[in-house]
Amino acid sequence: MAIGRWLWRALRSVLLALAAAVLFIEEWGWRPLTAWAARLAQWPPLARLESHIRTLSPRWALAAFLVPAVALFPVKLLALWVIHAGQTALGIAVIVAAKLLGTALVGRLFILTEPQLMQFAWFAVALGWWRRTKERVKAAVHALPAWRQLRAIVRRWRLWWRRRAGS
Repeated sequence: MAIGRWLWRALRSVLLALAAAVLFIEEWGWRPLTAWAARLAQWPPLARLESHIRTLSPRWALAAFLVPAVALFPVKLLALWVIHAGQTALGIAVIVAAKLLGTALVGRLFILTEPQLMQFAWFAVALGWWRRTKERVKAAVHALPAWRQLRAIVRRWRLWWRRRAGS
């Protein structure tokens, strides 16, 4: 019984770390990148395209949302091949660029198509589950002593930086 409990704790710790990484990406990547994409979409041709996307039927909205995400997969595979071929820096640069552009594009498309996507019961259930899970994980991460210590370090660093910048 003790081994099972130990395994569960280890698995839970790994899953919590993975969930924390996903939350980090969402909080520090998704929001700023989708905001950047929204500013970019003020360009009239992109604004017209976004207007059209907002009027898509639920099925076409689902396609508009999924196709870019799926299309980036071969780019990432190509980047892994480039890394394997010895061009590590280039491969990593391609992966990072694909991740940044993909997050901006998919995030913006999600914002534009969410009302249509919510018409799919399975999507509404999945999104509700994701949002509840995200809040539970966020609460668990924020309760960790390491998180509180990190926040204290960040606060001290910001205070030091403000004092230094002000002098």
